[in-house]
Amino acid sequence: MGWFARWRRRRAARRKPVDDRAWAAVVRRLRFLRTLPAADQERLRDRVAAFLDEKSIHGAGGLELTEPMRLLIAAQACLLVLDLDLDWYDDWVEVIVYPDEFIVEHDYTDEDGVVHRVREPRSGEAWERGPVVLSWLDAEAAGGGDGYNVVIHEFAHKLDLRNGEADGYPPLHAGMSRAAWTEAFSAAYADFGHRIDHREDTLIDDYAAEDPGEFFAVLSEVFFERPEALHHDYPAVYRQLVLFYRQDPLSRLPNAAPPSPPPPQAST
Repeated sequence: MGWFARWRRRRAARRKPVDDRAWAAVVRRLRFLRTLPAADQERLRDRVAAFLDEKSIHGAGGLELTEPMRLLIAAQACLLVLDLDLDWYDDWVEVIVYPDEFIVEHDYTDEDGVVHRVREPRSGEAWERGPVVLSWLDAEAAGGGDGYNVVIHEFAHKLDLRNGEADGYPPLHAGMSRAAWTEAFSAAYADFGHRIDHREDTLIDDYAAEDPGEFFAVLSEVFFERPEALHHDYPAVYRQLVLFYRQDPLSRLPNAAPPSPPPPQAST
């Protein structure tokens, strides 16, 4: 990030700070924000002020979006980049919010080469270098403790899209091992598919089995919403997400022993 971007974001935090009462309401609303240390909550608050200064969040389909609604969305979007940088979101500017699920039309070609036009409802969508689209009904359900979070899901896709297709392989930081990432996620994805096929109970949404990109986004939801569940089921994936997000949500839970630190990784 250049000096001008740093200056602009510091200025936004000073000139357009998030209101004390409004911020307290968001922290009360989202359990995973309440576990953040006070200093991290303040860093997140400043990041949210900069995010709201740079991005447009507006309603569609008749939805009248209020400032508390914008703040709830921005706080979750910024949680993902709390220890990264807002530059991870620098190639787009708009968040569009519908009252409920919205209809998406797309084409697909079947095995016989016939093109079909499909209309299907969605609760969220992230476009490469384009907007994030959300259902407010689903966004409002965040923080319920069930591991479901459409805002985190779509913004995880945005991080994944930084290097092209949302394929579950976002740009890794220097020092992270591509081999370790691939091994952890590939093994977990195969195991999860087996569990879904055999109808085993799991906190992780079945949609994670759709493809590796959705697996990464869904597991990012669980990482922040229910880190103890992800660490229990897929500790190797949990460790990779700790390295990627540079956060350890499990260590912030009361009465929870933090996981063993991951071994140093060589970049490959």
